[in-house]
Amino acid sequence: MISNPFTGATYILKGLQLINKPGIRPFVIIPLLINSLLFAGLFWFLGNEFSSLMDSWLPGLPDWLNWLSGLLWLLFAIVLLVIFFFGFSLLANLVGAPFNSYLSAAVEKYMSGHPPLADSDSFMLVLKKSLSGELKKMIYFALWAIPLFIISFIPPLNLLSPFLWLVFGAWMMSIEYADYPFGNQGLTFPDIRRKLKQKPLLSLMFGGSVMLASMIPLFNFLIMPVAVAGATVMRLEQFPDSAH
Repeated sequence: MISNPFTGATYILKGLQLINKPGIRPFVIIPLLINSLLFAGLFWFLGNEFSSLMDSWLPGLPDWLNWLSGLLWLLFAIVLLVIFFFGFSLLANLVGAPFNSYLSAAVEKYMSGHPPLADSDSFMLVLKKSLSGELKKMIYFALWAIPLFIISFIPPLNLLSPFLWLVFGAWMMSIEYADYPFGNQGLTFPDIRRKLKQKPLLSLMFGGSVMLASMIPLFNFLIMPVAVAGATVMRLEQFPDSAH
C-alpha cells in the first residue's frame, strides 16, 4: 500500500479510537491496574519511610526551624512526581510487554477478523518472547545512544546532535511499538527493523507522533496501549505482506 509518509502520525488517533473496543479493552486495563498498584505500593512505602525519618529528625531542631517540615514534604512530593512521570513509562513497558502482544493480537483480530500467527502461544512463551524483545531493544538503544552521546561533545558535529537525537528517538519509538504486531507474525528483531526501513518516513512520523503524545500530561499514561494499537493498524495497512 502506497501512502503519504505523514500518514504515520494518524495511527496514534486510530489507536486511541480502538483501545476501548470490546475484546481489546481488558488488555489495556490489566497492565494499567498492575502499574498503578505497583506505584501506589512504592509511594506508600517511600511516604512511610520519609515520615519516620522526619519524626526522628525534626524533634531535634529548634522551634524556629519548624518551617523546614513543610518545605521538606513539598520537596518529597516533587521528587515523587518526577519518579512517577519518568518511571511510569519504563515500568509500564516492562510490565505491559506480554500484555502488549495480546493487545496487538486483539486489535488485529478486531480489524481483520483473523488472529495473528502467535495468537495461540501460551502466556509463558509470550512472556519469554516479550522480555527477550525488550532486552534486545535496550541493547540496540545503547549501541546507538553511546556514539550519539559522544558526538554531542565534538564540534562541529555537535550542531547536528539535537536533530540526530530527535530522529533516533522517533526511530526507537517506532521499533518499540511495531515490535508487537510484527513479532506476532513471527518476525525477528532484525526482520522488524528491515520492514520499517522499507518505509522510513512513515515509520519516523509514527515514532515522532508517539514521542510528542508521550509529552502530554495524563495522556502519556495511555500512550503505550494507544501506540501498540496504532502500530498494529499500521502493520495491517502498510505492511500487509509481513507474515513470516
